[in-house]
Amino acid sequence: MTSDSPAPHSGLSTVKAAKLAAVGLLADRKERRELERPVEGGGRRLTLKVERPIFILGAPRSGTTFLGSCVGALPDVSYHFEPRLTKAVARCVYEGSWTPQRAARYFRGYYGALLAASGHGGLRFAEKDPENCFIVPFLTEVFPDAVFLHVYRDGRDVAVSHAEQPWLNAASTGTGRSGRGGTPWGAAPRFWVEPERREEFTQVSDLGRSAWMWRRFTSSALTQLAELPAERVRHLRYEDIVTRPAEAAEVVADFLEVGDPAGREALHARFAKARPGSVGRWRQRLTEKDLADVMAQAGPLLTRLGYPA
Repeated sequence: MTSDSPAPHSGLSTVKAAKLAAVGLLADRKERRELERPVEGGGRRLTLKVERPIFILGAPRSGTTFLGSCVGALPDVSYHFEPRLTKAVARCVYEGSWTPQRAARYFRGYYGALLAASGHGGLRFAEKDPENCFIVPFLTEVFPDAVFLHVYRDGRDVAVSHAEQPWLNAASTGTGRSGRGGTPWGAAPRFWVEPERREEFTQVSDLGRSAWMWRRFTSSALTQLAELPAERVRHLRYEDIVTRPAEAAEVVADFLEVGDPAGREALHARFAKARPGSVGRWRQRLTEKDLADVMAQAGPLLTRLGYPA
């Protein structure tokens, strides 16, 4: 085995990577059509080089999809929803089962392929993928001019929303279904679970696993982004986005240096679709026992982030 080959335990072979790439390109085309927004046409430099990319980070069910759709409304941005191949490669980067050099080639190459397939050469690349919360140093090494938008949300609401999905629920174990990056659904420990707590992860409740997920993704993003210059990072609280969308639109527009009035208008129009009714659902949905399960995993970080009990 050469130093450029994946380790045997990586779970991502060349064949599997090629399949994820092909399926991902087809899915990406459909997902971009659903954005229903114009793409900047003539006058742009037609290149597939990824320059000044925008990475949207956050735990699943924290508002990353909504924030991504807002950024994707910008006419000079080529936005992509959780690219399947790089989602899987991110896991290999974190585990160390791929060399950084190999992973970097896949990231650069696949992002270029997404630009080519969408006819977006010369546009500013943007993507949202929660797994990137764990590989910020790698991303800054591969893309030195990248910027990061991080959205975080009350972990109790995240746990409620996430546990309504099948991804980490015990009932999904052994069904054969898997996520966009090829990870099987169910209660089995994911790459981001602390090694010494893997058995514990399988034994907590579905809500407990979802709160665990929120803690790991959110704390990793906060820790890793803190190492970057302030001008490259913007943190957004989900609750602020949905209750004061116009302010959030201006924050993002300023951060991304949107000078075109049409671009700012597009951002405001998309942010205006925010739904404040999603805030505080945990108060109606969690029983006393459920809340105890969630707080056992999320309590200290909720306090750190200033969320009231």
